[in-house]
Amino acid sequence: MPDENNKLYLYEALELRAEYDARIKTLKDCLPETRQNRNRSFFNRDEEGQYRPNSGFDISEVRDQIKALEYKRRKLNSAIQQTNFQHQMEHDGDTINLNEALELRKGLNVQIGELHTQVVDAAYQRVIYKEDRDIVEPNELSYPDSVQDLESVRLAFRELNRKLRSASFEAIVAFQDEQ
Repeated sequence: MPDENNKLYLYEALELRAEYDARIKTLKDCLPETRQNRNRSFFNRDEEGQYRPNSGFDISEVRDQIKALEYKRRKLNSAIQQTNFQHQMEHDGDTINLNEALELRKGLNVQIGELHTQVVDAAYQRVIYKEDRDIVEPNELSYPDSVQDLESVRLAFRELNRKLRSASFEAIVAFQDEQ
């Protein structure tokens, strides 16, 4: 905790959001409508009986807990987004906010996928066997150049990801952690 107001560092807020998601999922999985949908899928037939809530399980209390957790998650997510827009970091000589950096990272990740496909395609030439001879179609892409392009984008992704991770230990989210 960075201060006496019990506010969170960004990395702690991200962990708490994941915890809220897990709690919500667990509680929703206990609801009767979710159990019925789960039992309908695949070949899970239980013809021996039906289920009723256990004595320690109160459906209305669980629904209230879900509603409260969803509210907290919404407020936490809003605080995380505000922090992402307010906190600045250096990247390639520019000052950008965390939201821009996250968008850059997403774009680099897509680019890595595209370059991966390009490297795989550049690794082979197409050969057509026709009338006792081979026709080789030259590849438009150079394998070494494709590998080099992919590696440079991977390095840029790694560098940006490290800066984002470092920023998550510096940025403070205006949200009260639960004790």
